[in-house]
Amino acid sequence: MATKSLYVGNMAYSTSEDDLRELFEPYGPIAEIRIIGDKGFGFVEIPEENMVAAIEATNGKEVGGRTLTVNEARPRTERGAGGRGGPRGGRGGFGGGRRW
Repeated sequence: MATKSLYVGNMAYSTSEDDLRELFEPYGPIAEIRIIGDKGFGFVEIPEENMVAAIEATNGKEVGGRTLTVNEARPRTERGAGGRGGPRGGRGGFGGGRRW
């Protein structure tokens, strides 16, 4: 059975795996739940055919005093050149054009 990963954001820091399991179990067997440290977001893997229904039912729902943001998780992008400072890097934080 193919699964899809859902991003669940704006969670209360007290949200547990059990809370997410209870919320998403009506949309099929949950393959995996990952809560990302104390960042207030996580991922839930559910059957692909139930993804749209799960998003529609849970996005905007209030849990733990917070309004959840739920959508299909996007693949992680690699961090590398082209990020901060580009491939040549920045000038550091100390004055740059100082004359002695």
